[in-house]
Amino acid sequence: MRAVLLVTAIAFATLTPAAAQDFTAAQREACKADYEQFCKGTMPGGGRVLACLSKQDSKLSAACKKVVADAKK
Repeated sequence: MRAVLLVTAIAFATLTPAAAQDFTAAQREACKADYEQFCKGTMPGGGRVLACLSKQDSKLSAACKKVVADAKK
C-alpha cells in the first residue's frame, strides 16, 4: 500500500515541471482515483500523466478536472 501511495505521489509531483512545486496533497488526492483508473501504467515525468488525464477529461471526477485545468494554465 505504501508503494502505491509513493508512486502516486511521485506521479502527481511530476505532472509538469512548473506545476509540480505548486501541487498540494489535496490536489494529488483529488486525482488519485482517476490516475489509478485511467493512467496507472503511465510513467511519470515529461507531462505524461497530465497528458493521460487530459485525454480522459470527460471521465474525470470534477475535482480532478479542476486540478488538470489548473495545471495547464
